[in-house]
Amino acid sequence: MTALSPSLWHRFKRTSLVTQIIIGLIIGIALAWLAPDAAKSTAFIGKVFVSALKAVAPILVFVLVMASIANHKQGQETHIRPILFLYLLGTFAAAVVAVVASSLFPSSLVLSTQDVAVTAPGGIGEVLQSLLLSVVDNPVRALTDGNFIGILAWAIGLGIAMRHAGETTRTVLDDLSNGVTVIVRLVISFAPLGIFGLVASTLATSGFGALLGYLQLLTVLIGCMLFVALVVNPLIVFWKLRRNPYPLVLTCLRESGITAFFTRSSAANIPVNLELSKRLGLHEDTYSVSIPLGATINMAGAAITITVLTLAAVHTLGIVVDVPTAVLLSVVAAVCACGASGVAGGSLLLIPLACSLFGIPSEIAMQVVAVGFIIGVLQDSAETALNSSTDVLFTAAACLGEEEKLARTA
Repeated sequence: MTALSPSLWHRFKRTSLVTQIIIGLIIGIALAWLAPDAAKSTAFIGKVFVSALKAVAPILVFVLVMASIANHKQGQETHIRPILFLYLLGTFAAAVVAVVASSLFPSSLVLSTQDVAVTAPGGIGEVLQSLLLSVVDNPVRALTDGNFIGILAWAIGLGIAMRHAGETTRTVLDDLSNGVTVIVRLVISFAPLGIFGLVASTLATSGFGALLGYLQLLTVLIGCMLFVALVVNPLIVFWKLRRNPYPLVLTCLRESGITAFFTRSSAANIPVNLELSKRLGLHEDTYSVSIPLGATINMAGAAITITVLTLAAVHTLGIVVDVPTAVLLSVVAAVCACGASGVAGGSLLLIPLACSLFGIPSEIAMQVVAVGFIIGVLQDSAETALNSSTDVLFTAAACLGEEEKLARTA
């Protein structure tokens, strides 16, 4: 009888990845609670998983975008422009929500300002200059440093150039893209084990004690992300489709958002989003480009993180923010978010750029970044879940909207 029954391991492998991740999460919490010393030793497992994600993410974006553009055939109908518009609209709207929430619920930080002078605002020029330098970065350095803006620029350029290459060359690129995707899926399959190590070691080392001191800040951050995911994004989708958006919104949050919450990498979640787009019946020539593109430039969660943490520093320092400056911050946060790395913690390193608008020096801005890393256990996970699920949501909304428009005019 025992031989006929499937083993516990086989039952586990047959469950969905989301279920496996939840099981790993529960076991990690239990181990940290019952045997904290043993839980601390699992940190290495989590580090290996995170390192693997960081290793595959840059090359994945580079190869997928280049191969998708190179193999796009002339005359094929795609909906990239409306998707790009939704990406930008969603990111800017998220920044506006963060400005309003930070004004209604101002947060204070513990910052050391001794011997640090706050100078006059430096403007948006530094942000634009930084983005331009990222675009023209050396491709090898962009890949090694995880400069996703530079990676995207080179992938698009080479993809356009390769459209004029021979059929054999373009087939090789397509095979290379499939090969990299297989490797990433293999890494993602170890997510339950990696998350077990990360959760167990983190809780055993510091627990949630470090988060309690920044509970209001964390509440504002996650509250903004939930509001965007459950109110703003559905309104955008309703405007595009003119029907109940929540079945599509909840599907994207469940199938993409939960996985991204635990992997904490938009780029590494690309295969999950591609598979979901396929199941939704979307146009392959569209989503094969828009999903990797969204992992780089569709960063509503990053815009919220940059805005809320910047305004928390502004409030702490007693700097007055007027309406025009708040609007400018929303624009800067959206621009900064487009340059956020698609790996864990990428948005935090762009906070100094937004802080420079208010003349906050780097010495203080990097303290704000440190606060971000303290609360990053939850903040970065929620941010990535919003970013990645929105990639599929807006791709689906644009594709379905354009198809319905064509059907009405036919």
